[in-house]
Amino acid sequence: MKPNDFIAKIAPAAIRDWQASGVSAALTIAQAILESNWGTSTLAVRANNLFGIKGTGPAGSISLPTKEYRGGTPVNVNAAFSKYYSWDESVADHTRLLLGKRYEKTLHRPGREAARGVAAAGYATDPAYANKLIDLMDKYDLYRYDAEGGEEPMTAEEKKQLEALKATVKEQAERIAKLEKRAELKTPEWAKEAVKAAVNYDKKRPLIQSPEQGSYDFYRLITILHRRGLFDNPDVG
Repeated sequence: MKPNDFIAKIAPAAIRDWQASGVSAALTIAQAILESNWGTSTLAVRANNLFGIKGTGPAGSISLPTKEYRGGTPVNVNAAFSKYYSWDESVADHTRLLLGKRYEKTLHRPGREAARGVAAAGYATDPAYANKLIDLMDKYDLYRYDAEGGEEPMTAEEKKQLEALKATVKEQAERIAKLEKRAELKTPEWAKEAVKAAVNYDKKRPLIQSPEQGSYDFYRLITILHRRGLFDNPDVG
């Protein structure tokens, strides 16, 4: 299987789990490539096991020789590996494994950080494990699958910018609220005398119909007209 075909086949499941669980899609794909040699390993072919997960899977287990590093020295040992009915099951079990407490610091981390995290947590004994994963991510731009599946954590500068934006939005919202309150308010104390004069100016033809819930500018105008004596003579207007 060609590299792009392998990636295209596993990417949907990797993205799905990135969205649902926070396990980096870039990490999932890179580990699948490295652990299964692009789906050609005996474990991948015979057991649909793309990640070298040991134990018993939905389809049972399979015993195979494997290379491990002890004190930096590679040694060959036999181990029981999980067997699956499909690659999707293998991806799901990989996600389940990384959701455990041992790997909790890798969750919601972008590709490079997640790769270093699983290596530090002991996913593999190969001392170059994290670098091998990152090399695959770089070569095939696997980071784009994290971008499709969810947002990467913000940098400190991005968080600072977001907080500044929030503060600006809050300030604008408060200003708008004040303007709205100013545009429609009950008669203020300083305008009550003028409003009363306007209402009583002419019983048959009052100058204003509803003195309550007027705007600030309305009350200001009424007050100015009253102070100029324009409401004193019922013959005016």
